[in-house]
Amino acid sequence: MMILKDILYKVTINAVVGSTSVSVNKIEFDSRQIQVNDVFVAISGTVTDGHRYIDRVIDAGATTIVCEVLPEALKDDVTYIEVANSNKALAYMAANFYEHPSENLKLIGVTGTNGKTTVSSLLYQLFKKAGYKVGLLSTVKIMVDTTTYKATHTTPDSLTINRYLKQMNDEGVEFCFMEVSSHGIHQSRTEGLRFTGGIFTNLSHDHLDYHDTFAEYRDVKKLFFDQLPKDAFALSNMDDKNGLAMLQNTQAKKYTYALKNYADYRAQILENEFSGLLLKVNDSELWTRLIGSFNAYNILAIYGTAELLGLEKDEILRLISELENVSGRFQYFISDEKITAVVDYAHTPDALKNVLETINNIRTKNEELITVVGCGGDRDKTKRPKMAHIASTLSTKVIFTSDNPRSEVPETIIEDMEKGVEPQNFKKTLSITDRKQAIKTACQMADTRDIILIAGKGHETYQEIKGERFDFDDYKTVQELLKQLQK
Repeated sequence: MMILKDILYKVTINAVVGSTSVSVNKIEFDSRQIQVNDVFVAISGTVTDGHRYIDRVIDAGATTIVCEVLPEALKDDVTYIEVANSNKALAYMAANFYEHPSENLKLIGVTGTNGKTTVSSLLYQLFKKAGYKVGLLSTVKIMVDTTTYKATHTTPDSLTINRYLKQMNDEGVEFCFMEVSSHGIHQSRTEGLRFTGGIFTNLSHDHLDYHDTFAEYRDVKKLFFDQLPKDAFALSNMDDKNGLAMLQNTQAKKYTYALKNYADYRAQILENEFSGLLLKVNDSELWTRLIGSFNAYNILAIYGTAELLGLEKDEILRLISELENVSGRFQYFISDEKITAVVDYAHTPDALKNVLETINNIRTKNEELITVVGCGGDRDKTKRPKMAHIASTLSTKVIFTSDNPRSEVPETIIEDMEKGVEPQNFKKTLSITDRKQAIKTACQMADTRDIILIAGKGHETYQEIKGERFDFDDYKTVQELLKQLQK
């Protein structure tokens, strides 16, 4: 139990009705989870407005209501706190309630359009191999040292973040690597957290269904670096045109990495094959099982972060050579018939282009490159024709299919994609709505040495159709289908 006034520290309060000396059981923003003596934080979300449920949560036992607009009828035995921003209030209250767990470990935030999961997951792997107790908050999973928990969002809500960080404190975790999404920054989920460092990977077309413009999307990412403390570090990709902008107003110590420009951490690709990458990082050669120039950037971000966190250079080089691919990120296998199948989470135009260019740089051009790709429903529609244009330009054959159609009609999404195909590429394309059938067709089309890329869903083990989630795993599906065809 805590006292209400103690968990309101740093919250911007407009008005208080009632006592702030009452005991608090826990904080909730989901009206369905409310119990006796709970604090309910009413948040205006994208789907529903928590202010509509104030009467219901009081009936369920809530004794404190934190809201942006006070209800017209106030109850005598309830404390009402009117705040300027409920999301920010929740973030500070969560940090206070869980006793500021981010201050008791080294928390590193990774932000950018592509590479967040790879960089944070590989840093987790590297520091585990170095013998530390480590935490991970990522799209794929949440790790409290060796215990795995299911992830529901790229950046969880602030209560969930602080609850897991407190658990990490209790288990002696020293480092935590966390994906920081633009949604998470915009919704103040990272407010009240103390970051030891921030990493910027890159910025490209994404989330314009949520952010009105690309400039707004960029500025939200930049806000994360603007808020870093003086004793933190900010590590930014100088080959991205927004790399310098991220560092412009930060108080943190500034560091850079690049393949093409001058930077603190520089790399040169010496070899790029399906077996891995040989890089020259500053003055040292480094071998990694990861593939492609986009992973060369990821490796540089990891190398720089590990050094800034105090690991020895030789140890970092050795540990990077032992790192394994992250689930659904350029995850590949070669079948008995010598067909290479690659599964990748590429769901933005830039990510798809990177993966296809990587494969094209490695292959001899005597093989077919067959791409299976779709676009998500209820998301940014403007990237659909761009994705199709890239796929049909950089592949020898393309099958357009469903991704997670959600509430949209899959055929409509595919029609939006097809608008991006240039006339000379029409003959390369095929549209098959059913994703399993599309993957099966790609497997049937492939001969020895050919390459199949299945893009968009990566690590996801479900397909979301009309509000329901159905089991579906791209990697398992293509493995099974190639085995069946070999019989």
